[in-house]
Amino acid sequence: MLTRRAFAVLGAAAGLAACARTEPAPITRQAPPKDPPLPDFYGAITDEPYPIPAIPEGSVAPEYWRSEVANPWPEHPRGTIVVDPDAALLHFVESTDRATRYGVSVGAAGFSWEGKARLQFCREWPRWRVPDSMIAREPDLEPYSVANGGMDPGPDNPMGARALYLFQNGVDTLYRIHGSAAPDELGQAVSSGCIRMLNQDVIHLHDRAVHGASVIVLPSIRAGATDAIY
Repeated sequence: MLTRRAFAVLGAAAGLAACARTEPAPITRQAPPKDPPLPDFYGAITDEPYPIPAIPEGSVAPEYWRSEVANPWPEHPRGTIVVDPDAALLHFVESTDRATRYGVSVGAAGFSWEGKARLQFCREWPRWRVPDSMIAREPDLEPYSVANGGMDPGPDNPMGARALYLFQNGVDTLYRIHGSAAPDELGQAVSSGCIRMLNQDVIHLHDRAVHGASVIVLPSIRAGATDAIY
C-alpha cells in the first residue's frame, strides 16, 4: 500500500519523465535518382569528315533519347516525319506499328513554323547560307549570306552534320531539320525557326529519310507570327 510520501515521489518522477527531451530519430536523406547511362550510340563519331564528340553523361534527359516507340500516327506511310514543337519530339514513321522518336529543340516564339512540307533533299555537312531576313536582324552574319556563298561546313557551322530541306509546292520554305543542337537545348524553344537535333541523331534520321516524304509540323500553343529563316 502506497504511503502519501511514496505517492508524491512517484508523481515527481513521472513529471520529470514527461519533461525529458527525446532525441529525434536520424533523418535518412536519399540521393536523387540518377539517369541511366547514355546509350552507346551517343558516343563520339570518328569516321565523319569532322569529329563529333560524345554527348556528356547526364546532359540529356531520357525522354529525349532516340528510341523506338509505338507509332502515334499509323495512318501515315513509312518515311513520314511528324514534329510536335510543344513536346519537343520528332517521330519518323517506320511502319504502321513503330516509329523512331528523337528529342529536338524548336523555333522560339515568333520564329516557329507549322504545316505540311515535302522532304525535297538532304545534305551531309551542309553550308549555312544565311537568308536576308536573318541578316536584317543580325548584320554580323552578312559574310555568310547567300550572295557570299555561306559558311563552310564544319564543327562551328550551326547546320551541323546533316540537314533536311523542306519545300512546299516546289518552293523552299527556308525551313530545315538539322544538327548541331547542344544537349541542354533539347526540349527548349531556342532556334530561329528550324528543328535542331543532336548530330548523332540527325545522322541516324538522314540515313533513313525518304525522298519526297511528308514532313508535318504540328501547331504550337506558343506560336506567334511565323518566320522560318534557315
